[in-house]
Amino acid sequence: MNRSIHATIIEGPVSRQLLRFFFPVFMGSLLQQLYNSADAIIVGKFLGKEALAAVGGTTGTLINLFIGFFVGISSGFSVIIAQHYGARHRDSLHRSVHTAIAFAAVSGLFLALLGFFFAGHALSFMRVEPEILSHATTYLKIYSLGILSNLLYNMGASILRATGDSKSPLLFLVFGCVSNILLDIAFVIYLEMGIFGAALATIISQTITAVLALLRLATARDSYRLFPNRIRFYPMDLGKMLYLGIAAGLQSLMYTSTNILVQMSVNSLGTDTTAAWTAYNKIDGLFWITIQAMGISVITFVGQNFGAGRPDRVIKGMQRAFLLGFSITGIIITGLLLAGPHALSIFTDDPHVIRIGQRAIAFMTPCFFIYVTIEIYSAALRAIGDTWVPMIMTSIGVCILRVLWLLFGFPVYRNLEAIMLVYPVSWIVTSLAFFIYSHTLSPIQKVRGDAKKLLTKNISA
Repeated sequence: MNRSIHATIIEGPVSRQLLRFFFPVFMGSLLQQLYNSADAIIVGKFLGKEALAAVGGTTGTLINLFIGFFVGISSGFSVIIAQHYGARHRDSLHRSVHTAIAFAAVSGLFLALLGFFFAGHALSFMRVEPEILSHATTYLKIYSLGILSNLLYNMGASILRATGDSKSPLLFLVFGCVSNILLDIAFVIYLEMGIFGAALATIISQTITAVLALLRLATARDSYRLFPNRIRFYPMDLGKMLYLGIAAGLQSLMYTSTNILVQMSVNSLGTDTTAAWTAYNKIDGLFWITIQAMGISVITFVGQNFGAGRPDRVIKGMQRAFLLGFSITGIIITGLLLAGPHALSIFTDDPHVIRIGQRAIAFMTPCFFIYVTIEIYSAALRAIGDTWVPMIMTSIGVCILRVLWLLFGFPVYRNLEAIMLVYPVSWIVTSLAFFIYSHTLSPIQKVRGDAKKLLTKNISA
């Protein structure tokens, strides 16, 4: 096994190793955000606010529904792969990698067909404004054809990160991001292909990143190397990965499903609010990619150290992740409050849309501190194999509370602030639930006990 990669996770200063893994993941996620924002920026500037609302808000929420569910499942797969890699179980790692790619391929084909044929029905159900329905349907249909590539890249990137390689996915996204922006400019501005061109640019660039990720796996000189003729389902390995992955996928699905209800409520406030919410979601994406990058780092770090039998590093990794997470979040909140209102003008020149976006930034960004607890605890629990209880807590604390408020509270107070209020309230409840569980009944308590025993043993020796 490649000991240089392995050592960066289970040996060395904890904070440094977390940050060394975090930054490439963060930069990759940032590029992916730019990748996704390129369509919105170019379309909003050159095709108008109706087109901006079409490629962002509702279509973005639907895309996140399916992609988020799969990424959640792939995170469960990456836990098993990280544990096998940390424990140096070569045969199990080999089977898990090939099963994961097979799952991505089958899922991608299914979702591509589903999205292409049912895009219009889904958008109509979400009460998309008539003036943007045609644009949104076109974008979603074409985008769906590239879902296979999207899923193959995400699974390939998850495998590489789980084995300690966070730099390769970053480099692949550089190529994808640059190609997406160049193709957007060519298709939308020069060839005047409109919404169709924006979607086509996205799926071409996604295909590039998928090919690069698969080539990296196929040429790896390690036990996670991908052999195309061995890609298939290994039932026992698939069962273990799905046990962890489905819980994480359902958690993501529930988050996104409630966001669909949020989006439907936003849509009911008019095109200007929908466009402003789209622009705000692109801006606040800086926080989400940051905290999710920290979560991915925690999953890999904790998963490998748990598999390697290093409970002391598991606990230290969690502690340092909290410190880093809160510190980085504070910097992001300050930056968004200062620069966020100006960033809105990147997406639109409409003054009314910009004013609505400014309200969203001022209300939402100070609340981001609350979510850090949820992400770190959830990632650590998943990394040691505890995924179902966090999923249940999230369902109750986040999803059910949001649904109840949107169904019974929003109709009474019909404004954007009434919609946004559901986020900090649900985060507070869920954070408290994670804190109590993690310090009472969760498997992390046993890891803490093992870490203390190891420390006592070392001191005695």
